[in-house]
Amino acid sequence: MSARDEKSVSAKKSRKRGDDAFEIWLRRGLHQLFDDVAKEPVPEELLKIIEEDRDS
Repeated sequence: MSARDEKSVSAKKSRKRGDDAFEIWLRRGLHQLFDDVAKEPVPEELLKIIEEDRDS
């Protein structure tokens, strides 16, 4: 493998690690912001609208 190829592989691995770090940071941030909201029950009014739509 040439030096140029090695640099290309190294750069790709570095970007991959950076992408992984960003994905982890993003996932954690989104969970912190929205986990409580996602655990809330669906409002009865919304369930009623969904059921009405299914019937039609």
